[in-house]
Amino acid sequence: MIEKLGTIAGVYDDWHEGRDPAGITNQDDKLTKRLDPITVGRRLANYLKMITLECQNLARACGKFEVCNLEQEDLVALTIEAAAMECVPLAGTDWFPGQSGY
Repeated sequence: MIEKLGTIAGVYDDWHEGRDPAGITNQDDKLTKRLDPITVGRRLANYLKMITLECQNLARACGKFEVCNLEQEDLVALTIEAAAMECVPLAGTDWFPGQSGY
């Protein structure tokens, strides 16, 4: 798929130079013709719907009825690295990376 767009994975030069191969963020007529706004709109709507459902599932997993009932205490990390990057406790503990006692 990436090769079909004329780029390779991990390369962002095309975007920085105004040549977004997907045609989303540029003014090049040839590239923007690749973008079907109807299809993109449907995909975006589906993405947002699914993200909403995922957030609702996470809230329920924390014992909450609504996403808006989530609190900072509900946020934990599954790995020590994630806990350190996000400054949240490791799941199942009250320990934050950088604290003694681990």
